[in-house]
Amino acid sequence: MVYDKQHMIHFAFLLFLMFLLFFEPTFQQQDSPSSSRAERAALLELRSSLGLRTKEWPIKLHPCIGWKGIKCINGSVTDINIAGFRRTSIGRKNPQFAVESLANLTLLQSFNASNFILPGVIPEWFGHHLSLLQVLDLRSCSIFGSIPSSLASLRHLSRLDLSSNYLSGSIPPGVGSLLKLRYLNLSKNMLSSSIPAQLGGLVSLLDLDLSVNSLSGTLPLELRGLTSLRSMVLRSNSLDGSLSDGLFRTLTRLQSLDLKDNNFTGLIPDGLWSMSGLQLLDVSRNSFTGLLPNYSSSFNITDAVLSVSQNAFYGSLTIILRRFSVIDLSGNYFEGNVPDYLPTHVSFVSNCLQNVSRQRTLAVCTSFYSARGLIFGTFGFLEPTEHPIAEVSSKKSNRNGVILGSVIGGSVVIFLIVLLILIFLWRRKRRTTNRRRGVVGPVLPSEAVEPTPRLLIDYPTFKYDELVQASNGFSDLNLVKHGHSGDFFYGVLQNGIRVVIKRVDLRRANDGYLVELELLSKVSNVRLVPFIGQCLENENEKFLVYKFLPNGDLSASLFKKVMSDEECLQSLDWITRLKIALGAAEGLCFLHHDCTPPLVHRDVQASSILLDDKFEVRLGSLSHVCGQQGEAQPSRSSKLLRLPQSSEEASLGLQTAVCTYDVYCFGKVLLELVTGKLGVSAVPDAEINEWLDQTLPCININNKELVTKILDPSLIVDDDLLEEAWAVAVVAKSCLNPKPSRRPVMKYILKALENPLKVVREENSSSRQFRSTSIGSSWNASLFGSWHQSLSDVTMLPSASLTKAGGSSFKRSRTMGSQGSDRNGGSERSSSRRRHSKEIFPEPAEVQGIERLENK
Repeated sequence: MVYDKQHMIHFAFLLFLMFLLFFEPTFQQQDSPSSSRAERAALLELRSSLGLRTKEWPIKLHPCIGWKGIKCINGSVTDINIAGFRRTSIGRKNPQFAVESLANLTLLQSFNASNFILPGVIPEWFGHHLSLLQVLDLRSCSIFGSIPSSLASLRHLSRLDLSSNYLSGSIPPGVGSLLKLRYLNLSKNMLSSSIPAQLGGLVSLLDLDLSVNSLSGTLPLELRGLTSLRSMVLRSNSLDGSLSDGLFRTLTRLQSLDLKDNNFTGLIPDGLWSMSGLQLLDVSRNSFTGLLPNYSSSFNITDAVLSVSQNAFYGSLTIILRRFSVIDLSGNYFEGNVPDYLPTHVSFVSNCLQNVSRQRTLAVCTSFYSARGLIFGTFGFLEPTEHPIAEVSSKKSNRNGVILGSVIGGSVVIFLIVLLILIFLWRRKRRTTNRRRGVVGPVLPSEAVEPTPRLLIDYPTFKYDELVQASNGFSDLNLVKHGHSGDFFYGVLQNGIRVVIKRVDLRRANDGYLVELELLSKVSNVRLVPFIGQCLENENEKFLVYKFLPNGDLSASLFKKVMSDEECLQSLDWITRLKIALGAAEGLCFLHHDCTPPLVHRDVQASSILLDDKFEVRLGSLSHVCGQQGEAQPSRSSKLLRLPQSSEEASLGLQTAVCTYDVYCFGKVLLELVTGKLGVSAVPDAEINEWLDQTLPCININNKELVTKILDPSLIVDDDLLEEAWAVAVVAKSCLNPKPSRRPVMKYILKALENPLKVVREENSSSRQFRSTSIGSSWNASLFGSWHQSLSDVTMLPSASLTKAGGSSFKRSRTMGSQGSDRNGGSERSSSRRRHSKEIFPEPAEVQGIERLENK
């Protein structure tokens, strides 16, 4: 018994030794601190620099065993995945692209940081130290700067995803040497220039996505080398030219081609129609034209999708469409009958088809075909039962009826015109009577409360949970800025669309969001902020959703930090600044002159001028918009859009609900663009009076060199551009006239900015010709009519006379009327101011003659 027990103990001990010998390599692979001390130190440094939480990377555990997203082979780190991780509270305060410790992980094969905020530039050493990298995924990491050319050294790279960031510059041609690259996604950035021809060398590439950038030029023929390509997405760029048939003849494996929203022209190559595996072809919103090929296809793909909308295709619908199950033909010029073999999911809107609703007019279709030397068929547009041919055959029999109908119709028109004239005269008489009685607009009882109008908005409604998910719970990392009407957060919707969400706290703000919703539901213009939808389900918080504009607002883009070094700032060039000024003027001109009643923005400043990826202007801060005051009977929209003045405005007696107030504020924006002085447009006059006193004397219509004293020193301008800057400064000075009645209206400001050189050249070098021209005979004269009458309101004394008393006198005069109406009339100062006005602009002979008669 004892013998058996000893044998059993010896046998168990032998088994234990064999177990240790057999599994020892496994233990060393999984947990061998001695074999990766340098890598462990590198991971700890990465953990600290990125501010990762203990929950994901617990410091007490070995990285290869207890850290999420870490994968090791033989004790060495090969994969790091921090996608979607959250930083610690300290890490969130100053997030940076601080990953220098990755350089010590020489065996790293995959780095995935998608949706983890890494503001900064991709370091150049990525391509030199991480030579074994196969996957680099930096989607939605807030990266800016350019794509480093060193990435071309990552010969093993199979996936490169840098989408949804702020990358600028061009695509490095060296990327085309990555022969193992299978997935390349650079979409939703600000990349410019053309598509490098070297990308045609990516023989293993399966998916290519360069959409939503600013790429230009034609598609290189060298892309035909992408013989393995399955998907090509190039939508929302500025690509142009025609598509080469030879390019697509070799792309036999292509399943999806998206060229939407570009500037392509010409025909769709036959090589595309003949692709057997093509399941999606989207060429909408281009300038393609021509006929559809008229041959049957032997392919029967039931789920194929075709979109050729918003182009210039014409002719009849052919049998080639039979292979597609979902078709969008809208916005073209197709004619004829609709074939029976087409599927049910087809959009025909805005074509020239027979017996189909919502088609173009006969005149438009006829003109289109005539311009191409073609004869448009006689097809009906309104009623399927009516055919123009039948009308021609019965024209003689209906001639008498037509004559009789014309007489009756003419009589009705005359009666309506007379009735409208009588109504107009009656309303004018009533307004005059009310004005004499001191009544301005309808009289409401003091206790009456106007009900909130029903909003006629056709925008999507979001759920609160959707917006919470899109904005990462409205975290501080997603906070864009604190606005006076709400807080703005960056977000990404489930469909990948980047948005900005404004959260309005009704406990701290008024109901200005209703004004904005009402405005956006009634007016539409390309210069207004792109509005996507709203969420009004919460009682105390309301949410407005806008399209994300990559360049933010003017206050943030005028000088932008391009590197981590705070002293490295990139200034907007003059061409871009003038483009921004022109776009803002177009937006204000729309509000002032194209809306009834005229609408006043009331918050014109650099932070209200939003910029898309091409620096096109979109006006924001619309919660203060109101109808211009002074109407006898305000309309419903003007009453809704009329907000009470702020306490500061009321205390100063300033009338902000007039278009001239916008003009004054726009003048400060122009000064900010010319001088580079940040914050000028956002600061009240009382705080920048001294700066204005020093700046305005340097703007002189007769002396271009003076403007160089105030010109932004970061601008590099030649003589012509300097002349443009001088002209814009002159326009800004005219906008800053303290008398609202003497400020130019926006439509003339817009004309001046469209022709800046014309402003100074005609006004300066052709004064003699100008004297012989009526003040109102041109936009230039209309713009500067106020200068000829009283430019001295914003003009300082000559430099030799700039005494302390003179400066303070000007400060007082400008302060009293800078943003409001002129309350004193200025009778004592008129003669002296007129003398200085003549020193700047000689008055026309007609004006001088009228003044002499008035003085008599």
